[in-house]
Amino acid sequence: MSPAPPSEPAAAVAPPAPDGVFQTRAGSYALIVADGAVLLSAWQGPQGIVWTLPGGGIELGESPEQACLREVEEETGHTCELTGLLGVTTGTVPAERRLRGEGVPLLTVQVLHTARLTGGTLRPETDGSSVDARWFRLDALEDVPLSSWVRRALELAGLPAPAEPSR
Repeated sequence: MSPAPPSEPAAAVAPPAPDGVFQTRAGSYALIVADGAVLLSAWQGPQGIVWTLPGGGIELGESPEQACLREVEEETGHTCELTGLLGVTTGTVPAERRLRGEGVPLLTVQVLHTARLTGGTLRPETDGSSVDARWFRLDALEDVPLSSWVRRALELAGLPAPAEPSR
C-alpha cells in the first residue's frame, strides 16, 4: 500500500478580532484641478482599477503635508504646492475584505488638500502601488471607477461630483 499523498497546508485564516480591535491607516491626498480636468492616480484593487486622488499613506515621522507632497510626486511625476485643506474623511474596511487577511477591520483616514502643480512631467509610478496617472475632464467622470474620497473632495471644493454608482 502506498503512503497517502501529503496534505495541502491549510490556508492561513486570521482568527476573529476581539470586539473593538481595529487598525488605522492615515493617508494624505491632493485634489489638483486645472483647465477643467482633475489629476487622478490609478490603484489596482481586488475588483479592478480604481482611480483616486494622488496621495497615500503617512509614514512615521511625516506630517500629512509632507506625505501628500511626496506621494503626488511618486504617483504622478509632478511636484506641487498645497493650497488649502479641504477636510478629513474616514472609511471602514471590514476584516473579511482586508487584502492581506489581517483579521481586523481597518479604519481609513484621508486628509484632503487642494494643490497646484509646480513642475515635473506626468508619468505613472514606478515600483509602487499605483499603476497609472492621468488627467480626466471634470464633466466626464460618470463612468470612471472612483474612490469615495474623490467624490468627497470634489464636493468639498464646490465642484461637480459624479453620482455614486448603484450597486
